[in-house]
Amino acid sequence: MPDDLAPSYQQAVHPEEVSHELRRDLIECWVTVSNRGGAVGFPFPPVSVREVEPVADRVIEDLDPRFRRLLFAKVDGVLAGWLNLRREPHPVVMHWGTVNSVQTHPRFRGLGVGAGLMRWARRVAREEMGLEQLHLAARAGMGLEEFYGRLGWREVGRWPGALRFGPGDDRDEVLMLLAPL
Repeated sequence: MPDDLAPSYQQAVHPEEVSHELRRDLIECWVTVSNRGGAVGFPFPPVSVREVEPVADRVIEDLDPRFRRLLFAKVDGVLAGWLNLRREPHPVVMHWGTVNSVQTHPRFRGLGVGAGLMRWARRVAREEMGLEQLHLAARAGMGLEEFYGRLGWREVGRWPGALRFGPGDDRDEVLMLLAPL
């Protein structure tokens, strides 16, 4: 891969670290991925900036280096993907975190952006947040189990028919674990 197409990574741990431009690009990515059928929190496309904006703003406002981080991948200076890495403050579960909203902008698919983000999330979780394991929930029937499996995640359970996308379109929610980090 040419160097200008190799993803670079950054993170935000405080709301003020997300510039107006980065916020705009994050929202645009989320809208585009959702409208292409991505399993990123908006199950019924089409969605608009108006729907995604308040959700993105809550994610940004909740940033805290101990509990909530946004990880970004850029290709040639352009936002190519992002994810949300979080942990709950309750002492019983503070040893593990959750990965949410993993997405790669369709223009950058096939460049290793998603895999790179997931590898980096693992490192940040272990080295910076002191986590011992990561969890995520994936929508069945989209090939996500295979993607995450190639990165060392394993399926630990399913909620059969937990997700309903329409009459006769129920899908399992696949619970996945990455441990040890």
